[in-house]
Amino acid sequence: MFRNPLLITALAMTLFVAGWGFIDTVGLSSLAAGIVEIVFQSRGWFIMLTASTMLLVSIWLAFSRYGKLRLGKEDERPEFPTGTWLAMMFAAGMGVGLLFYGAAEPASHYFLLEKEVDPRKAPSIALFITNFHWGLHAWAIYGLTSLVIAYFGFRKGTPQMVSAPIYAVFGRRGWTKATGWLVDLLSIYAIAIGLAGSVAMGVFQVQDGVTALFSLESAGMPLTIGIFLMLCISFILPLTVDLGRGMAILSNTALVLAISLMVYLLLAGPTYFIMNGIVEAFGTYLSGFFAQGFRTYTFFGPDTTRWFGTWTLNYMVWWLAWAPFVGVFIARISRGRTIREFIAGVLLAPTVFSIFWFGTFGGLAFYQGGVGKLDAQAVAEQINQTTFLLLDTLPLSTVTTAVVVVAAFLFVVTSVVSAAFVLAMFSTGGNPEPSVKIKLIWGVILGVLGLAMILSDSVEAVRQIIALSAGPFVFIVILLMVCLLKELKKEKV
Repeated sequence: MFRNPLLITALAMTLFVAGWGFIDTVGLSSLAAGIVEIVFQSRGWFIMLTASTMLLVSIWLAFSRYGKLRLGKEDERPEFPTGTWLAMMFAAGMGVGLLFYGAAEPASHYFLLEKEVDPRKAPSIALFITNFHWGLHAWAIYGLTSLVIAYFGFRKGTPQMVSAPIYAVFGRRGWTKATGWLVDLLSIYAIAIGLAGSVAMGVFQVQDGVTALFSLESAGMPLTIGIFLMLCISFILPLTVDLGRGMAILSNTALVLAISLMVYLLLAGPTYFIMNGIVEAFGTYLSGFFAQGFRTYTFFGPDTTRWFGTWTLNYMVWWLAWAPFVGVFIARISRGRTIREFIAGVLLAPTVFSIFWFGTFGGLAFYQGGVGKLDAQAVAEQINQTTFLLLDTLPLSTVTTAVVVVAAFLFVVTSVVSAAFVLAMFSTGGNPEPSVKIKLIWGVILGVLGLAMILSDSVEAVRQIIALSAGPFVFIVILLMVCLLKELKKEKV
């Protein structure tokens, strides 16, 4: 493992960022924010165009004659049941983010919109924007990346590396070797930084839940470090067992908790109001998601432009940062499915669930002026507290807060386990069953990076650092799409 120049370079880059985070957290955050702002101003159009193109290509593949091709041999069948497959995919791809932003994002958009549009329209627009960020475009980035890796890995017998499709299509020559090496390096770096950011956000969420649960006035860094250490201990065991056993148990448990919470809020809250909002959200999303994918707010003022970069563009590059690890992981668990079945599962199931999820949490936030009961300053400055402020307005808030804490904790553990697994695969040339030792090594490295992010004590800083790591992957996914389309032309279907 440590004789591999690629991995030595990747480790040096990630550990450099971790060291910088420990020594000068403010400096790292400021640099990331400055570079990301410049990139968003000059290349925001390209990011949106890339995300929308990936969605269009995914839809076309699902309905094309290539949709019946199986990811593997023609007689192979899926390794995991559909329910478990969806749960593992969803937990690895978004888990803790839904708990973190369930109420916070719709409320954040509302507080901005209420000053600009008719207040009666502001909640609907806020939900639409939230659903756009978490819907088809996000999962198209994940899905197409994973489809490329699964197609070449299971039908063409290549290693499950992000660079493998490039070698398979263009051969091994000077420029492809250099490009492939760089692609794998940037993929490892994006995985490590992106996952570390999610670890930090998960710890922030759990910390605020524990603070609310035990009515602590000031949690402080000792509680944060304590939660972080518990997290590190918790992901060790799943890394020592088979992927199917470890991830399936964790992801299924976390998803059951999340669904139970959503159903309870739907029934305990104003059910008719929430369901009306969800139905409207479906219609608004279906009628507007395509156009929204090409909207860049060119002719708006600086406040709107800043909001577009902070939210929409940040989300798109966030999904791109996670695309290498989620893509490889989804590919690993999707052997035996057809392309059509794969795309339908990856795009539709998470999108529908997200609309229900944000419709439930957002509906509660908007009910009878519910956003007026939320602390606008807390939502803006301590966004991770919003979910708990909302739960406190309903019965059994202690129980629901505890459920959020446990589910968030499990979602973070599943993310670390799946990322460590993918990085271990990269460390062994795409081996689908890497050794426990290598998985544990990467688990430790991810923990160190996560701690560096935690010390920033700022969700916004974490988002900027993630965005900085994902920038180059915009070009990589385009190259992967080209490889897939060129190779599909050779299929006789």
